[in-house]
Order: sequence, then structure tokens, then C-alpha cells
Amino acid sequence: MSEQRIRVMLVDDHPIVREGMRGMLASAADVQVVGEAADGASAITVAAELQPDVVLMDLRMPGMDGADATAAITAADPAVKVLIVTTYDTDGDILRAVEAGAAGYVLKDTPIAELVQAIRAAARGETVL
Repeated sequence: MSEQRIRVMLVDDHPIVREGMRGMLASAADVQVVGEAADGASAITVAAELQPDVVLMDLRMPGMDGADATAAITAADPAVKVLIVTTYDTDGDILRAVEAGAAGYVLKDTPIAELVQAIRAAARGETVL
């Protein structure tokens, strides 16, 4: 009997970033990308519809940012784990996002194997920093 796959949603305002993450995650047999959103407001709607296990959330997007979207998603469904995906580990918004309920963060230059491990850890309810 096969283990259940981790359902992942991608949130980034850059289509090429979402496509790149989708392609990289395809190599992980236990991870399934179930949806995408290009901004914080649509991330809330899509997360409510799809109920993913883990959301990979960009911090800086036009309109509603990743920290505010994280707060809304985790308030609506605490079972959804949000991992912030950011370019800078010194970004003050990371703290806002963690305070808003994010399970942690990974940098955009994280190797795919480490990203997959972070997704698995977040899905298990662990903090990823």
C-alpha cells in the first residue's frame, strides 16, 4: 500500500517561478502539486477550495502579501501548513509570516532535495527554519 502524497499549492506572482517549482517537485514521488495562485487574495480562495497539506508562499506579491495571506489561510484552516519561500533570509516579513502562522521558511535558492525535505517536515507539523 502506497503512502499518501503530500498535496502542495504554489503561490508566487511570477509564472516562471511557479512552473519551475512545479517541475522540480515532480521528481518527488510523495509530493503532488494540486494548485497555484498568483497573489495573496487568490491564494486564500484556492486554498479554501483545494485544502492542500502545504502551501509554498512567496512573501512579496502585488496586492495582498504572503504574510497577510498566510494569516488568513491558517486562521481558516489550521491544518494547512504554510512554508514561506523567499529570496532574502533577512527579510523582516519572514517574522510577520511566522507570527501569522507560517510553519517556517526556505530560500528560493534552496536545493530541490532540501525543499522536498522542508515540505515533508511542514506536512508533519514541524517548524522549518
